[in-house]
Amino acid sequence: MTERRRTLWLVFLMSLAAAGVLLSCSTSPPKNIADSCEIFREKDDWYEAAHDSFEKWGVPIHVQLAIIYQESRFVHDAKPPRGKLLWVIPWKRLSSAYGYGQIKDSTWDWYLKSTGRHWADRDDFDDVVDFIGWYGAMSHRKLGISKWDAYNQYLAYHEGHGGFKRKSYRKKKWLMAVARKVEARARSYRAQLSRCEDELDSGWSLWPF
Repeated sequence: MTERRRTLWLVFLMSLAAAGVLLSCSTSPPKNIADSCEIFREKDDWYEAAHDSFEKWGVPIHVQLAIIYQESRFVHDAKPPRGKLLWVIPWKRLSSAYGYGQIKDSTWDWYLKSTGRHWADRDDFDDVVDFIGWYGAMSHRKLGISKWDAYNQYLAYHEGHGGFKRKSYRKKKWLMAVARKVEARARSYRAQLSRCEDELDSGWSLWPF
């Protein structure tokens, strides 16, 4: 191998490594998922996406974040665990849920058809916060749930609109307990955002794109 080819090959490998680092950084969860201000400081393009969803659908940012925290802990490609065949052998996954919002295939298809956003992906934060806003707005229209009501919004998110109407959650004490955790998480995120929202809005307004 000539010196020139060796140099070009080294540059190529370094470029691949750099691209891998950038991809890892862009998809890795925030380091402090308990603090909404720190989430947006680290992922500086997420605030614009969450704010856009709020402006478009009316579901507040702290509710969006609380649902994502509960569903995936901000892991972009989260999947449900696999079932066990004969209690030992890993088998099929328990559902088709996927991504930041653990959204099932059928619900995602409904969203794509309703909004025309056929390029959207469940492992893209921008698309998922838009989905959560859309679903929350649908829950408000169909079920009368306030867009700011994290507890009932989460129950409708988990059980679906039909399940919520049938009050299926009343037979699931564990789910109601989880919904209370989502509500508490949303309250905490809201209090944190109240301390840094001006900073985030100022930073967003300076972004050129």
